[in-house]
Amino acid sequence: MSIPEEEVALLQDLVHDSVDHRGNPAVRSSTGGWRSASLIIGVEVAERFAYVGIACNMITYLTEQLGQSTANAAVNVNTWIGTASTLPIIGAFVADAYLGRYRTILGSSLIYILGLGLLTLSASLTLMGSSEQRKPSFLMNVFFFCSLYLVAIAQGGHKPCVQAFGADQFDSDHPKERVARGSFFNLWFLCLSGGIVIAILVVVYIQSNVNWALGFGIPCLFMVMALAIFFLGRKTYRYPKRNHEKNNNGFVRIGRVFVGAIKNRKLMSLNKAMLLGEEGVEPCSDMDVEDAKGLIMLIPIWITSMMSMIPYAQYSTLFTKQGVTVDRRILPGLEIPPASFLSLVSISVLISVPIYEHVFLPIARKITKKPNGITMLQRIGTGMVLTFFNMVLAALVEAKRLRIAEEHGLIDKPDVTIPMSIWWFVPQYMLVGMIEVFGLVGAQEFFYDQVPSELRSIGLAFSLSALGLSNFLSGLVIIVVNWATGRDGGHSWFNNNLNRSHIDYFYWLLAASTAIAFFAFVFISRSYVYRRVDQV
Repeated sequence: MSIPEEEVALLQDLVHDSVDHRGNPAVRSSTGGWRSASLIIGVEVAERFAYVGIACNMITYLTEQLGQSTANAAVNVNTWIGTASTLPIIGAFVADAYLGRYRTILGSSLIYILGLGLLTLSASLTLMGSSEQRKPSFLMNVFFFCSLYLVAIAQGGHKPCVQAFGADQFDSDHPKERVARGSFFNLWFLCLSGGIVIAILVVVYIQSNVNWALGFGIPCLFMVMALAIFFLGRKTYRYPKRNHEKNNNGFVRIGRVFVGAIKNRKLMSLNKAMLLGEEGVEPCSDMDVEDAKGLIMLIPIWITSMMSMIPYAQYSTLFTKQGVTVDRRILPGLEIPPASFLSLVSISVLISVPIYEHVFLPIARKITKKPNGITMLQRIGTGMVLTFFNMVLAALVEAKRLRIAEEHGLIDKPDVTIPMSIWWFVPQYMLVGMIEVFGLVGAQEFFYDQVPSELRSIGLAFSLSALGLSNFLSGLVIIVVNWATGRDGGHSWFNNNLNRSHIDYFYWLLAASTAIAFFAFVFISRSYVYRRVDQV
């Protein structure tokens, strides 16, 4: 019996493993695709505006408003950013195992708005008390950091789910949509960079020249707008099917592999999970075992990626503090806040992504004969190489800054502007943008693609956690180096007087550690087998 043509057309138009907002099979022509992805990108642009609006100038707030030392402020910023980038593992687990990505995004957005509102209140109270005492009270510090970490908790649920939910709008089994999904990650980063540029130029200016309360309040308003936009688009989204059956839950499936291997007394050989144990444990399928092996294979890549990201933590902390000491006039009579130069990173991304998409990839495809031009691991490795050269460049620029300070007798005059233009720092900021295009975007696509489909929020969280833990490691290294170089009355590499510090030595140290991480990454990558054949 033949199937009517209308039914055949309808079946072909349905998206495998996706449903619409009513729980019915998703229809390709009326759900998902670039229409829905564009709404989700818009939401993330607003979120990045809010996050960067408070993160990029945080070290200035801590040193000038809360009276912290440069080293303590850098550690606090790194710890907060590290927490915000590590918590997505928990948020992704909650989304993939219980709530789903859509509900997790809604809930975390509400927490985000609450945290930003309290942060605005904290800054207002600090400003009101600034005339009475130089440093805010202990309780005000506690209130500020509680508000700040509430934002970190919110990002833990928001960050991995929004990007994964956006990628879910493209069907990986459909040839055209699969190619579009690859472009989605690049466009995602391109649009985010636009929001970041606006945040840095507008919000940082307001924070530096108007007041901090308004500078924190504007990001809060943008998050309210983002939540409204996201909710209004609910009818157009594709939602991943959520199967609550015991054997089809991703965490249960893969967890049973490890449990089975342990019960068969052979954890190092996960194939043992396919055998019946002494207690009659149900054997795992080939697919479950392969998925478990694939997750284990990601760990070495994750570790080396994390080590290479430690230098990335410096551009929002030490780069900014260096900028305070030099001539910040970009035009006669126009001086900009040092944190505004962080916008160069996003400008670099805005330039690099189109070049990558329309120049680099076509050339790479012709050379390698591969649909994606280069593999995802090659893209990550390129980011590591750029990171190494960036640290070398940063060390040379800092050495020049110290040399000029010495030549003009400014070593013990930290409040006097060093006659060195801030334009000297432009190349290292631009390189950070290129590092993001290759290293960070490559890592996000890699970890999203190389995990089981029902665990893709976890995959993105894996990528974000590498960046988060690198911030923790950066803070730890700063603490150790500050102690080691500042004991016995010596001048610490992170002396509050930056003219007596040696941040250039620290950059050389990071360049060396990045080189070691890169060679380890290359060794591991040579034996890595991609989970999907078409990505090799």
